[in-house]
Amino acid sequence: MMLRLIFPCIVLTSVLSAQQKRIFVITDAEGVAGVCHQHQTDPQGTDMPELLHGEVNAAVQGFFDGGADEVIVWDGHGAGTNMSATKIHPRARLILGAMPLNMTFDRKYTAVAFVGQHAMGNVQNAIMAHSFNSLGVQYMKVNGKPVGEIDIRAEIAGEFGTPVIFLSGDQAAADELKVIEPNAVSAVVKTAIGRNTCDSLSAVAARQLIQQKAKESMSKIGVAKPYVVKGPITLELEFTTRNSLPPDAKNWPAAKVIDDRTVRYSGATVLEAWTRYRGYR
Repeated sequence: MMLRLIFPCIVLTSVLSAQQKRIFVITDAEGVAGVCHQHQTDPQGTDMPELLHGEVNAAVQGFFDGGADEVIVWDGHGAGTNMSATKIHPRARLILGAMPLNMTFDRKYTAVAFVGQHAMGNVQNAIMAHSFNSLGVQYMKVNGKPVGEIDIRAEIAGEFGTPVIFLSGDQAAADELKVIEPNAVSAVVKTAIGRNTCDSLSAVAARQLIQQKAKESMSKIGVAKPYVVKGPITLELEFTTRNSLPPDAKNWPAAKVIDDRTVRYSGATVLEAWTRYRGYR
């Protein structure tokens, strides 16, 4: 009789665990409302951290309002030291500092969300657009397609079966996500007049919009699909003129030097190619 009771309990526990809705939030600074110039992205001496906390907390509340069981936030700007556990939403978990290359997607989150996101480099009508390194990288391509932080992270998440359901940021970032996942929900908090000039919502209005849209995005779970790019993969990077490749670049493992500033990596998956690039830089 005891065994008959224990077995159903084990099955029920497994089912409930599988049904837990766990949202992984990736933050940045360039896409936050009111942040329009590069100097504003510094966490020291600016109001960016306050603005960022406000938008992240609004998104976290929206996800919980929409049925999330757990929300994990990664401080993804710069060194990952822009946010504080004293100011984060009390129900959220906070990851600070550098991430492993798989970005902890092996934890099998239910969905991914971006808060404060910017567009990839070389995009018109975008605020502070760049691909990972605004001073070092001219462009980045996966299988010949220009990509930035949205694509690369969505692709790595996709390898673990995790879809993107939400983004807040400028209009260019929202347009970028829509191409790869039309079902994702976006909260556009500003539009570009120039690279460092923006037409922005107020902090209060931005937070209200983000909370509303984050709640709405929870209905996209099961609708939005993981973004999977089939291999083999080529990852090509052209660095800026101040970053010519060193003479020994030709000896980097798995790297193919194309010209003075361009290098190409290959892999069976995006994560493998990305690891070969990041692992030797």
